[in-house]
Amino acid sequence: MKLRTYLLLSSLTGIGVLLICLFVSYSKMLLTIDQFYYLSGITAGIGVFSFVLQHLLTRPVEKSIARITEQTVRIADGDFHTVVPLIGPQEFKLMARQFNEMSSKLKDSFDHLHQSESARRELIANVSHDLRTPLASIQSFVEALEDDVIKDEVTFQRYLNTIRLETKRLAGLIHDLFELSSLEANGGSFDPQPSHADELLISTLESFSFHLAEKKLNVEIHLPDKLPAALMMTSQMKRVLSNLLQNAIQHSPVDGTILLSATEEGQFLRISVTDEGQGIEAAETSRIFERFYRIDKSRSKNSGGAGLGLGLAIAQSIVELHGGEIGVDSSKGAGSCFWFTIPMYTSR
Repeated sequence: MKLRTYLLLSSLTGIGVLLICLFVSYSKMLLTIDQFYYLSGITAGIGVFSFVLQHLLTRPVEKSIARITEQTVRIADGDFHTVVPLIGPQEFKLMARQFNEMSSKLKDSFDHLHQSESARRELIANVSHDLRTPLASIQSFVEALEDDVIKDEVTFQRYLNTIRLETKRLAGLIHDLFELSSLEANGGSFDPQPSHADELLISTLESFSFHLAEKKLNVEIHLPDKLPAALMMTSQMKRVLSNLLQNAIQHSPVDGTILLSATEEGQFLRISVTDEGQGIEAAETSRIFERFYRIDKSRSKNSGGAGLGLGLAIAQSIVELHGGEIGVDSSKGAGSCFWFTIPMYTSR
């Protein structure tokens, strides 16, 4: 039974009972027959009018329920672009508003689900590709050694060295995967201590002295005279800075310049690494910190690296664990400036 039919039957039953009671009451009164017919006619007319009015007033309720039902069917069919008009009684307007909010949240959830599924597929494809490359190299060299096709000692040692390097690459990739998973799962242990940015920059640069000299790169450091300490886990922040510096060295031209700087920004310390490389397309900067994302699909072949985007993803997780932000300012052909912020230390 429809709701409107139920309401009308309830109203008709109530009116009928009331009319019967009135007619019985009239019959017990000392009324003339004309007075009885007159009052009975008026009462019946009021009853009919009340029923018609009830019929008209229930139509908006029926329409509101029908619209919500129609939109519910569309949602069940996977169409979340649905909006119920805010009409009818106040309670139904509230119901329609809540229904629209629910529909919007469902749409956002399914959009996020589809994006996550797409990202998962891309992640698996990229992981498979980047792990397959060193594995294929190791397999080919091992097979060559097993077949005893290598006779001279120099080539034999070169093959062994290649296998060792490719094995080291694999170990590094797996280590980065576990570290990223650990950071995203629970952040690991977090115990920041007051540290100075100049010490962080100098100690990190010392680790890359050979690479800088090999590519004949110049390094400039811009620091204010007085720079407050920042709250950080030094080993973790060195990992962040190392990733950014390694990226700058890799993409800087020979005899180029890399600029390291640290400045105050409110309650945060901003550290940036600027290179003179080819820069990044504007459309790519929003995805560069995604896991395994490549700007250049052939970069691994040209640079000898694995081509994985784990370094920047790990850097982002570490910076966010410290309560800071990380980003890049770049344009094609004009170099890149990677930066991150960490909260400064305030003594209490």
